[in-house]
Amino acid sequence: MNGRLFSQRDIDMALDGELPVEERAQFDAWLAANPDMKARKDRLADDMTRLREAVAGIVDEPVPDRLVAVLKSGRPTRWGLWRAAAAAAILVVGGIAGYAVGSGLLFGDGPEEWLAEQAIGAYATYPADLPHTVEVGGEDKDYLDRWLSKRTGLKVVAPDLSGQGFELLGGRILPGGQAPAALLVYKNQAGNQLSIYMTPQPGDNIRGTYAAEEGGPNAIYWLDKGFGCAIVSNLSQDQMRDVARSAWRQLLAAADA
Repeated sequence: MNGRLFSQRDIDMALDGELPVEERAQFDAWLAANPDMKARKDRLADDMTRLREAVAGIVDEPVPDRLVAVLKSGRPTRWGLWRAAAAAAILVVGGIAGYAVGSGLLFGDGPEEWLAEQAIGAYATYPADLPHTVEVGGEDKDYLDRWLSKRTGLKVVAPDLSGQGFELLGGRILPGGQAPAALLVYKNQAGNQLSIYMTPQPGDNIRGTYAAEEGGPNAIYWLDKGFGCAIVSNLSQDQMRDVARSAWRQLLAAADA
C-alpha cells in the first residue's frame, strides 16, 4: 500500500495512545494489509490487559530505588511510561516476573524484533565510508558467497542490486544468536548505504518493518526457510520496498536452488 511505512514503534505508540489522530486511519489500513503485524498488535494489547489485571493496586506504587537503574537502562521512549512502570511492578511481584519475560515486554516481542535490532546495530557500526567496513570485498562475488555460506551455514548469495543503483562493497561475519551472521554492505553513487544482515533463524513466513528510533534507519525483515534477513537503510519508503523486493526474490531463488 502507498503512504507512510509503519513499524513496531507505531504499534507501541498506538497501544500507548500516542499515535497521532490523523495517522490512525492509515495505521488501521496498514494493519489490515499486514496480518502478521495486526496479530502482534492484538497480542500486545492482550498482554497489557492481563498485566493491568495482574498488577492492579501495585502499578501506582512508587518504583523502588533499586529498580530505577533497570528502567533507565531500557528504552522508555519505545515502551511508554506505563509499560515501564508495569514492568517494574512485575519485577517486584516475584511470582509473576517470569510472565513479563515470556510475554516479550522486557526483552523484545520475538526473534524478528531481535533480528531487526541486530541488523540496525550492524548498519550503524560498519558504515560504508570506512576503509575496513568489510572483511572480504565484492570484487570476487563467487568467493564472497562461498566464504559467507561456509561461515554461517546458510546458502548466502549476495543480491545484485545494480538495478536499484547499489554497488556491492563486500561482506563480513558478525556474532549472531545461535550461529554467526553475514553482513553485506552496499553503497550508491549518492553515498547512501544499504546493509543486508542474514543469520540462521527459525520462523515461518514472518515479515515486517522496524524502526528503532524516529529519524533513524529502517529495517525490512523476513524469517523463512530457516534463515532471517533484514535490509537496513535510510532510503525512502518506496526505495526500500523496491530494494527489498529485488533482494528477496534473489535470496529466495538461491534458497530453493
